[in-house]
Amino acid sequence: MMKVKTSRLFETSSSINHGFFGRSGGGSNGIYTSLNCGTYSHDDPANIVSNRNIAVCSLSDKATLIEIHQTHSNKVHIVDDDFTIMDADAVVTKHKNIALSIVTADCAPVLLADPTANIIAAAHAGWQGAKNGIIENTIKAMCSLGATRENIIAAVGPCIGQQSYEVGPEFYQQFTDKSFFKNSDKANHHLFDLEGFVLHQLKQSNILQIEPLNIDTYDENNDFFSYRRKTHLGENDYGRQISIILQK
Repeated sequence: MMKVKTSRLFETSSSINHGFFGRSGGGSNGIYTSLNCGTYSHDDPANIVSNRNIAVCSLSDKATLIEIHQTHSNKVHIVDDDFTIMDADAVVTKHKNIALSIVTADCAPVLLADPTANIIAAAHAGWQGAKNGIIENTIKAMCSLGATRENIIAAVGPCIGQQSYEVGPEFYQQFTDKSFFKNSDKANHHLFDLEGFVLHQLKQSNILQIEPLNIDTYDENNDFFSYRRKTHLGENDYGRQISIILQK
């Protein structure tokens, strides 16, 4: 059965459909069971295409699903009428029936919308992208199309929880603000709050209507793919869950 998480902020707008999809409800097998939507995984490409179609069709049977090649950058792609897969970590559009998507496996999926201006966006916010400005760049791109910051709503979807995100001293030293860290039981290691850091970036960009879903992808009981869990299990690859937003 497909499991989809939603934000109450977006549910107040009748023109927006969205979903943070879990790993259930698709046709993949093995370590990719079952709704693996990661094009760059080593899953059967036919399964990936089918899974992505299952996800978008659960939201709309009219929308064109847009994919980007994510590289942990701060680059934003604005979609008009060219559906080429671009290197970017966020995607923005003003058009209806264009389903913006990103895939994650511990990084934070961020969906944004200005329902008044009819502008939507989806951003892939790992620690590198968030630290280097992917959130602010996404909002700037939305505003270039007519959005206003006071009207933008944002939801931060399932991502690795602080209790599951132990990092070493080299990671810790890259941040001047240490408020996003807790001490770990392991010497010279800390627990990083990725969701809290992304929320901070949104607030720094003057986005005030924000909903964090507070779901840890590492916790297997939550039924999401997780790169870190894959690493700890010694698996040779991993699936990716998809997050989608569109305007009807």
